[in-house]
Amino acid sequence: MIRLVSEGAKRNGKHCGLCGQAPSDYPEMAEFLVEIGIDSMSLNPDTVLKTTQLVLDTEKRLGR
Repeated sequence: MIRLVSEGAKRNGKHCGLCGQAPSDYPEMAEFLVEIGIDSMSLNPDTVLKTTQLVLDTEKRLGR
């Protein structure tokens, strides 16, 4: 469902972000969100540096 929402938002020129605990608790969720092209995600303060590095690494791997 998250993938469908992201695709629909892009198709309609809208921003798509995700708020919630998942990207902070599950690095694989943050990586998935980057892979589907989400525009933003919220993070807990204690995971910002680690998750930001994961996002940067994933974007580099994807050539973005």
